[in-house]
Amino acid sequence: MEDKKQGAESNSKKGISRRSFIRGAGLSTAGSVLLTTNAFAFGTEEKLTAGKEFGPDATTIQMKINGTVESLSVEPRTTLAGALRDHMELTGTKVVCDRGSCSACTVYLDGKPVNSCMMSVFDVGDREITTIEGIAKNGELHPVQEAFIEHDASQCGYCTPGMVMSCAHLLEHNADPTLEDVKNATRGNLCRCGTHPHVFKATLAAANKNN
Repeated sequence: MEDKKQGAESNSKKGISRRSFIRGAGLSTAGSVLLTTNAFAFGTEEKLTAGKEFGPDATTIQMKINGTVESLSVEPRTTLAGALRDHMELTGTKVVCDRGSCSACTVYLDGKPVNSCMMSVFDVGDREITTIEGIAKNGELHPVQEAFIEHDASQCGYCTPGMVMSCAHLLEHNADPTLEDVKNATRGNLCRCGTHPHVFKATLAAANKNN
């Protein structure tokens, strides 16, 4: 009995108890997750305080979409994908996983592919959005779109717009890609129907047609 008391006193002096140890371990784990996911990136609190506050009601904003400046009234919770589909009726942008893991919702933000389901519409600012509807020119399909049709590179079609956007972006920056280049460009695009081989063939065919 006396040994137990001495052990408890020893732990008390060191400031360690079973409860405090578990609590500390939990906080350490949570801190690690926040740091690795950048949930609390440095300077975030300052930016939020200094920036403009929105909500809780809808706010009217302007966005440049496919070359045209559009005004829309959106709530603070609205994602870019939601704004495009529900407010602008640009339903070519698909929302499938709604968590940034399939890239079906890919659009261009100032020419760079982004997952629109993971981006707040208020983060767009004055940058230009290009959707699948915006890559066709003068009523003619983009070469990648034509190649997708010719090589049967779609089945259910949900992943197709995102695939096209990723492949078209590749050809804009690499006119003569290899198979590995195409695979790398579409590594974030998930097709549950398994049409990846046709996507690869279509993209390479589009590249050859342009050369």
